[in-house]
Amino acid sequence: MKVIMLKDLKGTGKVGDVVEAKDGFARNYLIAKGYAKEATSVALNDNKQKKDAEAFHVAEKKKQNKELKERIDGSTVTLKIKTGENGKFFGSVTSKEIAEKLNQLGYSIDKKSIILNNTIKSVGTFNVSIRISAEETAKITLKVESL
Repeated sequence: MKVIMLKDLKGTGKVGDVVEAKDGFARNYLIAKGYAKEATSVALNDNKQKKDAEAFHVAEKKKQNKELKERIDGSTVTLKIKTGENGKFFGSVTSKEIAEKLNQLGYSIDKKSIILNNTIKSVGTFNVSIRISAEETAKITLKVESL
């Protein structure tokens, strides 16, 4: 009997998979416990449309991430910080401050996606990586200046 998996089940299949299972196992376990539903022609067509829509949305998200990387990669961001003597300041520049500055410039970047190799505790120019997605990473130049 063919069934469409509604939940992941180790050894049987993942969500959306069409699986061939023995009649008793399919009726008494998979369908009864809500792991699967019977694969009728309507259900198969619905499942195919859901997979196609999901693939389309994933492709669109990848396209947006690539465009964002191309826009932001290689740009220079200037951050003005109140400093004390010798160009040093108390604390350090955080990823939150960098993310706020990038959001002011029109880039939608989360603070968790900013990768700082070293702590920034003085005035100067630094290289910062931004992980946009698993495949896309942009590099920007951060200029820290005193007020």
